[in-house]
Amino acid sequence: MPLKSLKILDFSTLLPGPFATMMLSDMGAEVLRVEAPGRFDLTRAIEPTDKGGVSYVHQTLNRSKRSIGLNLKSPEAVELIKELIKEYDIVVEQFRPGVMAKFGLDYNSLKDINPKLIYCSITGFGQTGPYKDRAGHDINYMAISGLASYTGTKETGPLPIGVQAADMGGGSMHAIAGILAAVIERSQSGEGQYVDISMTDAAFSLNAMAGASAVGGGLDTGLEDSLLNGGSFYNHYETKDGRYFSVGGLEPAFMKQLCEAIGRPDLIKNGLTHTPEAQVPLIDALTVAFKEHDFAHWHEVFLNLDACVEPTLSVKEAAEHPQILERDMVVELQGEHGLINQIGAPIKFSKHQPKYDFVGCPIGTHNDEVMAELGFDTDKVEELKSKGVFG
Repeated sequence: MPLKSLKILDFSTLLPGPFATMMLSDMGAEVLRVEAPGRFDLTRAIEPTDKGGVSYVHQTLNRSKRSIGLNLKSPEAVELIKELIKEYDIVVEQFRPGVMAKFGLDYNSLKDINPKLIYCSITGFGQTGPYKDRAGHDINYMAISGLASYTGTKETGPLPIGVQAADMGGGSMHAIAGILAAVIERSQSGEGQYVDISMTDAAFSLNAMAGASAVGGGLDTGLEDSLLNGGSFYNHYETKDGRYFSVGGLEPAFMKQLCEAIGRPDLIKNGLTHTPEAQVPLIDALTVAFKEHDFAHWHEVFLNLDACVEPTLSVKEAAEHPQILERDMVVELQGEHGLINQIGAPIKFSKHQPKYDFVGCPIGTHNDEVMAELGFDTDKVEELKSKGVFG
C-alpha cells in the first residue's frame, strides 16, 4: 500500500480528523485511535444505527482503525503515549489550542522523544489569532470564511448545506495534504514538523472564484449573483412528479443539445449570453419544460445526450448508480451485527487496492493487544487497569 510505512496516533473525534485518518488508513497507513472512555463522541451517538445500536457513521469513519481507551489525566497514560510515540511517527489531534500541552502531549513535548514526529492539529481557527480559543462548528466556519454569503437564494438567505464543507473540504483534506507534504519533506531532512490546520483558513481558501475578485478587486459575490450560484440557468429544475434535474450546459455544444431537447433551439444564444436579461427567458423555459414531464421521461431524454444534464439523486440512489458501482465506491465489510455497506475510497492507484480491515470498533478494543506490543505482561496491564489508566 502507498502509505504502509506510516503509523498514526489519532486523538481526534467528530468529523474532520476521523475522516482524514480514514482516508489515510484506506491508503495503507496504520491508525491507532486514542480515546477517552466516557467522553461524548457525536459520531457514536448519531443515528441511524445498525441492529446492535451502533452508529453507521462511526463504523464508517473509523474503519480499519484500532482503538485504545486511555484516561489522559492519568500520568501513567501519558507515559504510555510517550512510549507509543517512539513507534508511531504521526499524531493527529483536534482539541482546542493548549489542551494537549496540559497533558504534556503537545508537539514540543514529544518531538524530543521522536525528532521525526509529524504532529497535525486541526482546529476551528488555528493556533494563533484572536479567535483561536473560540468554539465553532462547520456552519460557523462557512459563515466567517465568506463561503455561506453567496450560497443560497435571495428569498431564503444563506442555506445550511448538507455537506460539511469546512469540516471535510477544509479540515480533513487540508490535513491530509499537510501531513503528506511533511512526510515528503521528512524523507529529505530526516526531521518531522508541526502542521497547523485551521478549518476557517481552509474554508476561506475554497473561495477560489468568488474570492479572487473579492480579495483582488474588492468585488463581492452576492446570493444568486453569479453564473454558478443561481444567477443563471445553471441550477436544479423540478419535474412534474416533484423530482429534480441538474442543468449545467455552459459550453456552446452542451447548450445546443439542451435547448433542442426542450424544444427551444431559439434560446441557445440566450444561454451563452451571461446577463440577467438574456438568462431569464431560458430559465423560464427550463422551469416550464421540466414541469411538463415526470422524472422518468427526462431521464430517458438525457440519458443518451452529452448535455451536462443529470438527475438529482438521493444518496441511496447514488449508491445504486452504475457509475458509482463500477468504480467500487460501495464496499461491503463485516460488522459486529452482520455485513455493512460503506462508501469506498475515491483515490484509485494502478498498483494497489484500498485497505478495508474492519468497521469502527468500541473504545479500548485493542488495549491488551497494544500493551503486549509495548512489552507489558498481563500483571502490568492489570495493575494499570486497577489505577484507572484505561478509564
